[in-house]
Amino acid sequence: MALVLTEEQSMLRDSARGLIGDKAPVSHLRQLRDSKDATGFSRELWRSFAEIGFSGLLVPDEYGGSGLGCVEAGVVMEEIGRTLMPSPFLSTAVLAASALSRGGSTAQKSEHLPKIADGSLLAALAVDEGTKHRPLQTRMQAVRSGNGFRLNGAKAFVVDGHTADLLIVAARTAGSAGERDGLTLFLVDPKTKGIETERTAMVDSHNAARVVFDNVEVNADGVLGEVDQGGALLDGILNIGRGAVASEMVGVSEEVFGRTVNYLKERKQFGKAIGEFQALQHRAAQLYIDIEITRAAVLKALQALDADVDNAGAAVAVAKARAGTTATLAVQEGVQMHGGMGMTDQFDIGFFMKRARVCQELFGDSNFHADQLARLRSY
Repeated sequence: MALVLTEEQSMLRDSARGLIGDKAPVSHLRQLRDSKDATGFSRELWRSFAEIGFSGLLVPDEYGGSGLGCVEAGVVMEEIGRTLMPSPFLSTAVLAASALSRGGSTAQKSEHLPKIADGSLLAALAVDEGTKHRPLQTRMQAVRSGNGFRLNGAKAFVVDGHTADLLIVAARTAGSAGERDGLTLFLVDPKTKGIETERTAMVDSHNAARVVFDNVEVNADGVLGEVDQGGALLDGILNIGRGAVASEMVGVSEEVFGRTVNYLKERKQFGKAIGEFQALQHRAAQLYIDIEITRAAVLKALQALDADVDNAGAAVAVAKARAGTTATLAVQEGVQMHGGMGMTDQFDIGFFMKRARVCQELFGDSNFHADQLARLRSY
């Protein structure tokens, strides 16, 4: 398949760029941060997302969505990366919609997917328990109790967890930490007795939460997929999320590159624009090449996810690792080429550096995915 967007996907990109660029420039994130907004994103803007159909991109037609794929979700995520727009798009429209579409029963899909599509339901995926992304190290226990299970443990860095109306929780119903077998996914109402949620805004001022479960009762209807067999389902959901985050990092990289090139053309030293200095031209050219290679790798991964999500792991690992290193290089070069003012809070480049750092860690950093790729190729 050609590594270019189709005409329809290009139209989606233009639509997303127009809405996000107009309604959520970087100043929008700055305003939310400075005002210490309790929600951390604009619910009005999320309603606009729903009205235009973005919240239902990955929701099947029969449940009120568009029935599109990961490439289309990546197109929107790239535009989000250009302005650093705070939004529940990743947590709800990508991760939760994918989890329910792939693992939900007919009743679960009928109850939740139409609400995701119309923007009335926010959801969050609760997986990690430590400072690094290690899904197989899940220790939260889900013990059989009556007609369901009792959950005990805690989850960290739950993206948009403090605003979620529904939690998708990974817990261990069998085995021990490090084993793939024995994982089960649960749909949990965050208002259930025994759940405590603490908002923990990340370094880039985007939302996250720590969620503690103390003898939380979940009935059998809350199981997503099969008991003890949630590892494969979780892998697919996380890979879709990784592809989306990689797309966001492409947007971050390209926006920083564009801003930096404009600065090189405008800033004058010794009587001429600093962009005329060959050393800076070489660095800019190398960064441009890196971004284009990364864009191709990410698009290939998204296409692989749409073709066969269960066999897209290698492509996703390459894309996420590559996007992380490229975004890191882009923001470092951007800050350095802007000189001292690139380090100031008043200048927007710093926001991109912080977001790139968070995205690098989200769902596994470059080292994690290099290791994943080595494991996949050893089989």
